[in-house]
Amino acid sequence: MTVAGQVLLSEAKAVLAQFDRAIDATRRAARGEQGTLCIGIAPTAPFNPFVPDSIRCFREANPRVCLVLHEGLSNDIVAQFNNDQMDVAFVRAPQIHADGVIVAPLQEEPLVVALPSHHRAARTKSKAVSLKSLANEQFIMIGPAGTGLHDETIAACHRAAFAPRLGQPAPRITSALGLVAAGLGIALVPSTMQSARMKGVAYLPLADASAKAFLGLAWRRDDPSPVLKKFLSLVRAMAKKRPRI
Repeated sequence: MTVAGQVLLSEAKAVLAQFDRAIDATRRAARGEQGTLCIGIAPTAPFNPFVPDSIRCFREANPRVCLVLHEGLSNDIVAQFNNDQMDVAFVRAPQIHADGVIVAPLQEEPLVVALPSHHRAARTKSKAVSLKSLANEQFIMIGPAGTGLHDETIAACHRAAFAPRLGQPAPRITSALGLVAAGLGIALVPSTMQSARMKGVAYLPLADASAKAFLGLAWRRDDPSPVLKKFLSLVRAMAKKRPRI
């Protein structure tokens, strides 16, 4: 074979190999085994073990899928869905007001009250307190109206027959706990937030059984992505095994 023929053969083999790789990649993408998935996460969601566990399980089962995580409150997630920057999101609000987006419930967990460690109620240690007994407290609201914990705090207080006294607002859960530690008020937070130990903050269970934090999964109803469908299938299957905290 001439030198020119050897070069041609080598290049032809390279082209065929690249073609085979392209075919394999296309098939993996069609099966949801390759691609990119943008996942939104409400600020308190990662403290619930279900969320990191489900992301880890999907990652281990689909190592070729690139996961891009974005933290955001409900209004942030709405904007990202509307701008086609989000595929799926773990949310605290049972409704997301974005076109074509649906929310499926995953879990409910009890709300607990975060209060300054020097607060009189903190001396009761593990004894549950009623929301009604906290009616004169300043409630630190996490996020604006329309976000999960903000709205559930208002609703829980109304069910306990009082309107909460609204204190300093906080954009994120970490800043809310900082305000609690500073003695500026109390906050209702998901029970899994108790793993976020902060000096000056004590947590107490609520006697009000109806005070719950919602955890759901949001996505666009008409999204055809095989990667998304695979993620939804895995997460919802896991949720059936762990419906509550």
